Amino acid sequence: MSIQVRFFASLREQQGREQTVVSGAADVAGVWAAATEGAEPPANALAAVNMAYADWDSPVADGDEVAFFPPVTGG
Repeated sequence: MSIQVRFFASLREQQGREQTVVSGAADVAGVWAAATEGAEPPANALAAVNMAYADWDSPVADGDEVAFFPPVTGG
């Protein structure tokens, strides 16, 4: 099982990388944990699975892309 993980904006800066690959995660929270070596996610971080917003307990499957990013604001 291989899941592509991408970090955007300030999360990319915090992680020191734009992307990585993880395996063995069952849900979005598990992907975060595997990609960040167990770091706590920021309280306001958003996630997407295959370019659709997802909850942290959303399941993931082999070949999925999971993206993490801070909230987007506009004005």
